[in-house]
Amino acid sequence: MNRTKIHTTKKLEKLVKKLISTDQNRDSGKLGKWNATVFYVARKKCWLLTNGPTKYNVILTDIKLADLKNIESLFKESFYGQLIYDGIITDFNNVDSIIGKLDFLPTDNDRITTGFQNHRLQDLDWWKHEFGSLENMPMKDLTHRLNNSPIHIGKGHKMSDYTDSITEIKKLLTE
Repeated sequence: MNRTKIHTTKKLEKLVKKLISTDQNRDSGKLGKWNATVFYVARKKCWLLTNGPTKYNVILTDIKLADLKNIESLFKESFYGQLIYDGIITDFNNVDSIIGKLDFLPTDNDRITTGFQNHRLQDLDWWKHEFGSLENMPMKDLTHRLNNSPIHIGKGHKMSDYTDSITEIKKLLTE
C-alpha cells in the first residue's frame, strides 16, 4: 500500500500532536513528500499543503479538532477537487491509490519549501483583504492562482527551469 509523507511546521505540529508519527523510514510514494503549515482566516484554522517536488498547493479550510479523525479523506477530496479545478482530469480512485495512507511527521526543515509556502501565504493574505471572510473566498480559484504562478524548479537560470505547479503535478501523475 502506498504512503504519503506530510511534514508539518512546528506551529501545525503543536495543533495535531496525536497525528504525528516518528517513523520516518518509510518511502514517500509516487508524489514525494508534502509540507503542511497552518494559517488563519477570520480566526479559522486553514492548512496549506505543498508538494515538495512540484510545489503544487492544496488548501484545507476551517479545520477543527473533530476533523482530524477524517483528515485523510479531507485531504484526498481537496486534492482531487483541486486537480479537477486545475484541469487535470483523473479518477478519484487513482488519486486515492497514489496517496494511500498519510504519515504526518515533524518538520524536516525544508527551507526551500517553507520559504515557498511563506511567499504563497503572503499572496493569500493579499486576497484575504479583497474577499473579507473565509466564506467569501473562492478557495479553489485562489489555490488555482497559486498553482498557476511561475515557479523555478532546477539549479540553473534558463527559461526552461521556469514552469508552474500545474504542469509539474500533471507530469508526475502521468509518469
